[in-house]
Amino acid sequence: MYIKRRYGFLTTVSWSKWPLILGSLWALTITAFFYFTGIDIALPYQPISIIGISVAFYLGFKNNSSYDRAWEARKIWGAIVNTSRSFGMGVAAFVQGDNAKEVRKELIYRHIAWLTSLRYQLRLKKEWEHGAEVRKWVYYPEVTERYIKDLGEELAPYISKEEWDDIDGSANISTQIMATQSVRLQELKDKGYFEDFRHMELFTILKGLIEEQGKSERIKNFPFPRQYSSAALWVTIVFAVLLPFSMLDILMEEKPLAIWLNIPVSGAIIWVFFLMEMIGDYSENPFEGSYNDVPITTISRNIEIDLREMIDDEGIPPGLKPENGFLM
Repeated sequence: MYIKRRYGFLTTVSWSKWPLILGSLWALTITAFFYFTGIDIALPYQPISIIGISVAFYLGFKNNSSYDRAWEARKIWGAIVNTSRSFGMGVAAFVQGDNAKEVRKELIYRHIAWLTSLRYQLRLKKEWEHGAEVRKWVYYPEVTERYIKDLGEELAPYISKEEWDDIDGSANISTQIMATQSVRLQELKDKGYFEDFRHMELFTILKGLIEEQGKSERIKNFPFPRQYSSAALWVTIVFAVLLPFSMLDILMEEKPLAIWLNIPVSGAIIWVFFLMEMIGDYSENPFEGSYNDVPITTISRNIEIDLREMIDDEGIPPGLKPENGFLM
């Protein structure tokens, strides 16, 4: 997630430079052909402008839908923050008896293991997501490999090796961690660490967390409908191809050299339309690990700090700082 006030203009242009370059070159080709051959290849600007208006409306629809996915993802992780704090408060207050401090630590650490596993799962690359090249600024470009090979090491400080061995290789490790947490709560209730009512309160919190996990997985595993995403790209390309011809229709009536304005004007218009398309495209998948995604690593670290402070734990890590203006 980018946290500075705004992206710089040059940064924006650099990110979306190819539509500007290719659009300008296409306009140069059309203009030069018309100027040196004298063949009238201009198209009436009125129908092309109608196409442009239609494309603009369509891109607006796509961007709104993409933003809804991103904002829903942020709300889901906001709910995870609140529910995690409720779990931490419940564990700190409800767990009583012999070795209560160790039991509280066990439950809190297992919850942190669930957060760690979940954020790794949500960063696994899907076929419809962007490649590793968009993640290498801040995020691990080899996140899939790290999940497969190194997740056990990431979870080692929070759960025992025996527990890891039991869930290693599971289809959904986060779910299995939460299932283990549920079983453990029942064992602690049977041993008298808390009574039945408080046990049900903690189980209800776990249920809420697993629901938020399912909501995250729904966004992760169900892509923005490909027909909408694909159509936005193709209609933008069609408009970009036709635009220089319609600009000739306007400029050829001016002074002869005015037609060369077709190059910067068409290039700029094509760039604006493709910039809108790219913004929507890069907002569709809020967990893919790119620079505008939900910062689930930072959120998880903040949750860990809150929960470990509730049980007076030691060696609490600091919050994550932005890197180049981005939060992971």
